[in-house]
Amino acid sequence: MTARLADIAAQAGVSEATVSRVLNGKPGVSATTRQSVLAALDVLGYERPVRLRQRSAGLVGLITPELENPIFPAFAQVIGQALTRQGYTPVLATQTPGGSTEDELTEMLVDRGVAGIIFVSGLHADTSADMQRYEQLRGQGVPFVLINGFSDKVQAPFVSPDDRAAVDLAVTHLSALGHRKIGLALGPKRFVPVQRKIEGFVRAMQERLDIGPAEAEPYIQHSLYTLEGGQAAAGALIERGATAVVCASDMMALGAIRAARQRGLEVPRDISVVGFDDSPLIAFTDPPLTTIRQPVTAMGQAAVRALLEEVGGTPAPHSEFVFHPELVVRGSTASVPKTARIPRPLRAT
Repeated sequence: MTARLADIAAQAGVSEATVSRVLNGKPGVSATTRQSVLAALDVLGYERPVRLRQRSAGLVGLITPELENPIFPAFAQVIGQALTRQGYTPVLATQTPGGSTEDELTEMLVDRGVAGIIFVSGLHADTSADMQRYEQLRGQGVPFVLINGFSDKVQAPFVSPDDRAAVDLAVTHLSALGHRKIGLALGPKRFVPVQRKIEGFVRAMQERLDIGPAEAEPYIQHSLYTLEGGQAAAGALIERGATAVVCASDMMALGAIRAARQRGLEVPRDISVVGFDDSPLIAFTDPPLTTIRQPVTAMGQAAVRALLEEVGGTPAPHSEFVFHPELVVRGSTASVPKTARIPRPLRAT
């Protein structure tokens, strides 16, 4: 093995340690150096390790957290269409509760020789997750792009909506309608998009309503990115006197509407609700949902372009491509009620 490493190192013009890192899929080796080592293997007649064999030019992996939230199928459709137009075949891998993890799905796609992977709202968005998994993937020579959630520990292109601007749009809209007691319902605090939305909320409440961080803080409620999570978070905010609730997803917003109705309140007469995403069919809810439109088409197409540049040997810089969201006003927001209705107490079940 030592003689083999020495031969490969001499052929590639690198150290034996570098050859070892490439053969074992370790990070810390440039794409150019990795290619030199692989070329040396071929010239000397050595068989490449399975993980380093030529990747399929036709397959690109797409990993999403789940498909119950309609925003993820929307991303999958845009990304799939963009890949197909470029002659690639998308391979959708979805996490499910109790099923495969992101790491397991990644390993499965790598074993199948995908040319690259796009991650949507993956562990890269979780500040408590170990980012070394992405460096290991890069060490295996697999290009990837990450959507929603930024980490300066990962050397890759990121694509995100402007979460701070999104919440500012919602608060500006609601403050113009006379609302001051505005609540923010969102997911666990460890996620990057959540932290950015909180920053945008605190800043917007200060700038639009002259409400300081200490006064705004009780109107921030964490829960889960689900209908039930939105229902629980909005319920708590309603009990604190909120006349409007900004939600971090459309699914949470539908839960907020349910919470209001449970308490005998009408949307938007008694309380206004704003969602986030502008998911498919959300315009046909009762009432039609005012929401912040996430630019899914532009983001998905940008992710594909960045990935294919990496696949083609011209890596995109380690940077974040940020897309500005859009406020879509529909029927779930209205002027603050002149006389506040007292929420009906929930009966114990």
